[in-house]
Amino acid sequence: MKVIILAGGGGSRLFPLSRQSYPKQFLRLEDEKSLLCHTVERFLPITSPENIVIVTNKRYLYHVQNELAESKAEKAHIILEPLARNTAPAIALAAQFIKEKLNAPPGEVLLVAAADHVIRQGEVFEECIKAAAQTAQTDCLVTFGIPAKKPETGYGYIEAGEAEGASCPVLSFKEKPNQETAARYVAAGNYYWNSGMFAFTLGFITAEMSRYQPKIAAITAGGYAETLRDFASMPEISIDYAIAEQSPNVRMVPLTCYWNDIGSWDAMYDILPKDKRGNAMKGDILALDCQNSLIMGRDRLIAGIGLDDLLLVETDDVIVVAKKGESQRVKEVVERLKQNGRSEAVAHTTIYHEWGTSSQMGKGPGYLMKKVRVMPGKKISLQMHYHRSEHWIILRGTAEVTKGSEQLMVHENESVFISQTVWHELRNPGRIPLEFIEIQNGSYIGEDDIVRRNQK
Repeated sequence: MKVIILAGGGGSRLFPLSRQSYPKQFLRLEDEKSLLCHTVERFLPITSPENIVIVTNKRYLYHVQNELAESKAEKAHIILEPLARNTAPAIALAAQFIKEKLNAPPGEVLLVAAADHVIRQGEVFEECIKAAAQTAQTDCLVTFGIPAKKPETGYGYIEAGEAEGASCPVLSFKEKPNQETAARYVAAGNYYWNSGMFAFTLGFITAEMSRYQPKIAAITAGGYAETLRDFASMPEISIDYAIAEQSPNVRMVPLTCYWNDIGSWDAMYDILPKDKRGNAMKGDILALDCQNSLIMGRDRLIAGIGLDDLLLVETDDVIVVAKKGESQRVKEVVERLKQNGRSEAVAHTTIYHEWGTSSQMGKGPGYLMKKVRVMPGKKISLQMHYHRSEHWIILRGTAEVTKGSEQLMVHENESVFISQTVWHELRNPGRIPLEFIEIQNGSYIGEDDIVRRNQK
């Protein structure tokens, strides 16, 4: 069995923590491990890292590599989508990679999972996966349904027929319903939430793509390199619409373990531990006479007084406050920010690079201050600036600095000044992360005032 983990999404439903530059799959919500890390580790008892393929966006490459290292799954394969085209093209690209690069036969079972779901009860999950893999070998597409315990308007639904062994025939797929329709589905007893997870054989998905998505099939027929090259020409369509809702050979395995796609802050409240008054709190929180509220802080003390059924989430640049039950509207906030050209809609103040991170600490006319972290053995490439100078103050570690023709070793509590138009490079030669404050001064401090050797 090969596992395809889809990790390219840039969703904003958990704004302000999740943003386009750092989406939900990389967040550490329950503990010190990201959702992607948990997802990878969930499959390691079932298969080896060499059988895991992660499909992501090229902007997230370094994030994914870091999470694989933390999961001790560095041998997993990473596929970089040239751009987002929804799940059907992503799965088709991964299937072609598995066929061509991993030499998988037509009977190989492919399991597709999202990178950003919370799933507990690992042994139950593994049994459900095994049942789905066996069912998929009967030449069908298998979807996973979550028993609908309450009316939920944020999920699509699966209408299932009578159970036949470990699976059921799928009678229909339903779009996200309104509250009244969702209540009717739950009362009927044979409706399940659509988890977005699938299993099928390589031969089956190839045949169904040819039957129902000939344009995708024509591109993948040219091989993996051609599929990657012509990826943008594929229709932007989900696997649900492309195959699942058209094929007559679809079955469902109930996923009977705990599952939550954390599609909103209300869902986030559900997964977190709570105090005796029903409050879920993370960070430095002082709650007086509060109940049934979610309060998440980061860099400062948050004091709540008399808060009931409230959601409050703080980052270093944004605070979101909402009533419980209204958190699906967070996406409206993000859309409004985008319309107004606000950078908060896209990026955090901390940016992740191949070499480490940079975090904005302050900004004003003619200056920008950052805290920069460079990992051991990594370097910031040779560059210069026409419009700004830079002053670096070392907080931790040792920096090996190239400044024009000079070679410098700069230690903790020491600093170095880089004038405009001076070529410079910084490397961390040590064994611990190098941390320093960077103060930029000049008439223009935009990120596009970076000239590298090959740009001259």
